[in-house]
Amino acid sequence: MPNHKIDLGNLSIKIIFLLQTTVGILGNFYLLILHLVYYAEYTLKHTALILMHLWGANALIVLSTGVPYTMAAFGLKQFLNDFGCRLSLYIQRLGRSVSIGTTCFLSVFQAITISHRESCCKDQKAKVAKYIGFSIFLLWVLSIFIHFIFFLEIFLKRNSKNMTRKLDFEYCSYVNHFEINHSVYAALVMCPEIFFSVVIAWSSGSMTVILYRHKKRVQHIHSSQVSRRNSPESRAIQTILSLVFFFLAFYTLSSILRGYIALVHNPSWCLVMVNRLTSLCFPSFGPFVLINNYSVRPRLSLVWMRNINP
Repeated sequence: MPNHKIDLGNLSIKIIFLLQTTVGILGNFYLLILHLVYYAEYTLKHTALILMHLWGANALIVLSTGVPYTMAAFGLKQFLNDFGCRLSLYIQRLGRSVSIGTTCFLSVFQAITISHRESCCKDQKAKVAKYIGFSIFLLWVLSIFIHFIFFLEIFLKRNSKNMTRKLDFEYCSYVNHFEINHSVYAALVMCPEIFFSVVIAWSSGSMTVILYRHKKRVQHIHSSQVSRRNSPESRAIQTILSLVFFFLAFYTLSSILRGYIALVHNPSWCLVMVNRLTSLCFPSFGPFVLINNYSVRPRLSLVWMRNINP
């Protein structure tokens, strides 16, 4: 009976990893290619530009996380050497940082767009829009250099006689030569992630309040119309809440699990699997949530991506 439960659990893990990876690759690359094709002919709106980088970051996460874990789940173990293992983890963390950063930019820019008619934000949209491209570029550069700390011990501590710790990811493993990096790495990576999450929650909450107030102002218009559909404001609030819940739920849970596993020398197999699965949820299924939020459909994409703003 215990062996039967173990086999059933392994089969479930294989199916889930395969599903997440397949869906993530198809969703992210479809939308990334769609944006790149139209970017070659038309000027993308600022929202579309942010989304294009978000799809790219999510694709990096799925390729560097979902594919190796899926291969390991189906029995292909330790197929990457030390350098390949570090490179894979470097890409994972780079994609994660850019993904959460661009999601923050997206949420803040949408909040400013919705509230641009308010007195405090009347002139902010045009000012913020000028720095969108530079902010995304700076995010990539900072993420690349911060996560390069992960590679430093290859060159600095290869011959170190300090106590080491071997980290096993099933598809690869590497020896960590000095533990002090974890504290520095956590300060440089986890603190910005927490900050971005707070900003996302705040900006999305602001959007919800603004849309709710607008709904109250025009409620008499909607009440005079006989329709079973929710008002546009209600649908917008629902999509914003679904996006925020989806992002914060999985990224917050993943961050907590990652921090706990980093502190525990021998985490349980179940905890490790849950962490791996949750870390792939937003990168894999996020595109489909965002498609619904921003109405990215093939027949409307041309009009949607054109920069009609002056």
